Amino acid sequence: MPPEPPQRDNPERERRRERRYSRDENNDRDRERRRRRGHRATDSDGHLLPRPSPRHHRQSESEHDSPSPRKKRHSHQGETSNRSGSRSRGSAPLSLDSLAKLDKHNAKKAGWGGYDYDEDYLKDVRQKEARMEKERLKVEKEQRKKERELAKEAEGRRRAYESDVAAEEQVRIKREKQREEREQREQSRRRAYTDDEREERKRRYEARYPPSERAERRERRREERRHRTEDKKRRVVSGPLAEEGGVDDEYEYQYMAGKRGGAGSALTEYTDEDLAKRKKIKRILIGVVAVLLILAIIIPVAIMVSKKNNKDPESVASQNADKPANSNLDGISESDIPAGAKGTILDPFSWYDTGDFNVTYTDATVGGLPTMGLNSTWNDDVQANEKVPNLQDTFEYGKMPIRGVNVGGWLNIEPFITPSFFEAYGSKDGIVDEWTLCTKLGSRCKATLEKHYSSFVTRQTFVDIRNAGFDHVRIPFGYWIVTTYDGDPYIKQVSWRYLLRGIEWARQNGLRVNLDLHGAPGSQNGWNHSGKQGVIGWLNGTDGDLNAQRTIDIHGQLSQFFSQPRYKNIVTMYGILNEPRNVDLDTDAVLKWTEKAISTIRKNNITGVLVFGDGFMGLDKWQGKLQDDDNLLLDVHQYVIFNVDQLSLDHTDKLNFACQGWKQQSKRSMDKTTGFGPTMCGEWSQADTDCTQYINNVGIGTRWEGTMDTGNASTSILDPQCPGGKSCSCGEATADAGQYSDAYKKWLYQFAVAQMLSFEYGWGWFYWTWDTEKAPQWSYKKGMAAGIMPQKVWDRGFDCPQQLEDFGKMGLPENY
Repeated sequence: MPPEPPQRDNPERERRRERRYSRDENNDRDRERRRRRGHRATDSDGHLLPRPSPRHHRQSESEHDSPSPRKKRHSHQGETSNRSGSRSRGSAPLSLDSLAKLDKHNAKKAGWGGYDYDEDYLKDVRQKEARMEKERLKVEKEQRKKERELAKEAEGRRRAYESDVAAEEQVRIKREKQREEREQREQSRRRAYTDDEREERKRRYEARYPPSERAERRERRREERRHRTEDKKRRVVSGPLAEEGGVDDEYEYQYMAGKRGGAGSALTEYTDEDLAKRKKIKRILIGVVAVLLILAIIIPVAIMVSKKNNKDPESVASQNADKPANSNLDGISESDIPAGAKGTILDPFSWYDTGDFNVTYTDATVGGLPTMGLNSTWNDDVQANEKVPNLQDTFEYGKMPIRGVNVGGWLNIEPFITPSFFEAYGSKDGIVDEWTLCTKLGSRCKATLEKHYSSFVTRQTFVDIRNAGFDHVRIPFGYWIVTTYDGDPYIKQVSWRYLLRGIEWARQNGLRVNLDLHGAPGSQNGWNHSGKQGVIGWLNGTDGDLNAQRTIDIHGQLSQFFSQPRYKNIVTMYGILNEPRNVDLDTDAVLKWTEKAISTIRKNNITGVLVFGDGFMGLDKWQGKLQDDDNLLLDVHQYVIFNVDQLSLDHTDKLNFACQGWKQQSKRSMDKTTGFGPTMCGEWSQADTDCTQYINNVGIGTRWEGTMDTGNASTSILDPQCPGGKSCSCGEATADAGQYSDAYKKWLYQFAVAQMLSFEYGWGWFYWTWDTEKAPQWSYKKGMAAGIMPQKVWDRGFDCPQQLEDFGKMGLPENY
């Protein structure tokens, strides 16, 4: 029981003390006033203790009684201010925390528990200050960035203005030169006349015009010559000559006098004072024009900066149409990112796009690959459509047809899919693939490609794929998604988090994923979509074995990562390597490497379907090879345009080959007595020519028109390969899909459906590809929009009949 407070003789003082230490916790107004009031030490009876004397280095009255805890926190520990403003070393003043503790101690001695407010108040203030400081730094950062951008824009406008002025001057000089050349030609022509011709011309002229009219015409010509001379001098004075101080004052005096007096008038006398006034006016006008130009630059900049200062960072960021808002960064601080991670792939503040990523920092890895960006939970209770099972249920491969689509040209660049990356360069630049593109761009390659990763495939892409009736997505990528090696210009691991985000978007739409290693170290085929066009350096050449082992190591990391439980239901197909060109490699070495890759992947607990390429050997040649793994799938890619024999078929025969030829191939390959066994078509398109820009590499012509000059006689095709082999044109094949004839649209639709039907005699198919910048015959999305693809992949309206229509008789030209 607390001791009874001592009695006092002054009742009024007792009442004030009771009001001051009231225990009413509901009195918010009194509590707030109590928080804001400064504190001084008291004795056990509540009386103020005397202030420390100046000789003990007390604080000034203004600092000691300051109501703001922030001021107290900014004071220098161990220093006090004397009256003259200088600082002397001494004992530290009591902090707010110390004063609060002293209050509590004295109150406790007096038998009163007191209010517990000082610590909470200080904590609240510190939190508010931290938030305000964080917000201030963020706003300053955004402001500095915007100011740099505005300054850059202003510099661009200035340079553009100077360029326009220079261009106009060049045009003026060119026109003046042309006029002088015309005059010289005219004078030469006149001098070329003989005396007899001149006499004859004079006689005709005098007979045509009477003497008075001749005199008038002579005077008019003199005036015209004089004005041309004056105009020429005037233009010279207003040009570079004036800037260099080359103005002739005497000429200017005479010229201006003539202008004032009018054409043909006598020159007027001007005094030196008049000339001085004119020069002064000219200088004033030049100054006014300069001020107006400066204001034209400064005012827009000031307005934009002012608008930015009046808006919060999120709203400003959202106005930048070229960059995602990245609003999920608002909840974290850059100080939360360790110093060693700043600017790396683990730093979300260095990412171009943070949408749908978990931006909470983590350095956790699986198989040496970062999990940064992933959420800790996921939901597999999703079904793509009524034709396929829920992700949580088993997809019965071999019984249910795969109906999938590639998202090619996204995480590894292909020139014909995104020609905009290559059109800006000439043949001398040699920009033909991702290797040469990144070499050319240098440090700008990261920003360029990350912007492409962010925009070429989005969340809506997977929604649209699901709505089209697909149930699988094949995602190609290059080895640089995992690592790079000395001398590589590729951007290391930036595409990794976009792959992980794409898989999550596929999950949200019930789409199963086929991972596809599209480019191996050294290039497995020498084609541009492997990353580097030219020599095959995988299993071949000086570094062939090294690159083979590097590819195994990459699979070691990938298979560890994707064997996590979160990927069991979604990553159900795992591609070993896209299109190794076995016909130009040692086939036995490729088989041994494939067996080693399978062993590595299985050892890391990947239990799904493993996919390997046919290597262009022909499906029948895989009978008896690699048949020990029951969950291994042979992948063949079928196109008519890269085979001159198939390319040269007319439209009806091409359609018949799709209906019957590929059907029989699928059936033969699915039979282990005649082929490998499980077989699918991982790539195909509805293109019937190789006319698409860059389809045969950048700067290479076409087989169709006979312009495919590779620089190698053994691979060049310089004779037209369209049916008939004459007058072959790419006109209609490369036209906008909306301009296709009805007969051509009908054929393209039936050709696509026929391939779907034939490949479903195997395990199914993946169309190449979902979207392109220009080529509608290679884009399922553009094909749907043009009416040459089914709106649902299973709703086709065509089946391969016994007798096909004759498209030639329907008016469809065979050579365009």
